[in-house]
Amino acid sequence: MMTGVMSATLDDVSIQRAKSGDISALEDIYRAYEHMVYALARRICRAPEDAEDVLQETFLEVCRSIGTFRGTGHGSLTAWIKRIAASKALMRIRREKYRDTDELHEDTAPSRKGSDVALRMDLDAAINRLSDTARAVVWLHDVEGYTHGEIGAMMGKSVSFSKSQLARAHVRLRGWLGEEATA
Repeated sequence: MMTGVMSATLDDVSIQRAKSGDISALEDIYRAYEHMVYALARRICRAPEDAEDVLQETFLEVCRSIGTFRGTGHGSLTAWIKRIAASKALMRIRREKYRDTDELHEDTAPSRKGSDVALRMDLDAAINRLSDTARAVVWLHDVEGYTHGEIGAMMGKSVSFSKSQLARAHVRLRGWLGEEATA
């Protein structure tokens, strides 16, 4: 898997080539977006193996559906691929039926060192403590910028479901992080 940011900026010609089935252009899309898709999947799914499966499933769907892609330009393709990846990750969570638990394993207990690095590690550990559904809602809303309506639609739930999951998750995160979260 590639590290860093997207390796290529895809122009409209590359996208049109991919839409016509050009394997080289489809490969370019994969290389340009694989890291972004894996990172999103890894945040929603707990296990790296699940994130790798989501990566594969996403690009299989991209290859199958690129002909129906209507947007033009780099930003639209990015949003389209992110939406597919988020949907595949959420489906994996439902399919695997992860146990919803807020129990903290001893090896992921947050430290209280007081530095920004420690707080970030605490935040990562706290986010990982959330149930799969709550973690997905937090990531999709707070990081990826999806609206509650979009999240609700992706999850097959209502807008209020998304809002309540986010509110409860924020309360839990603040509680787990203590005063550092509000500083």
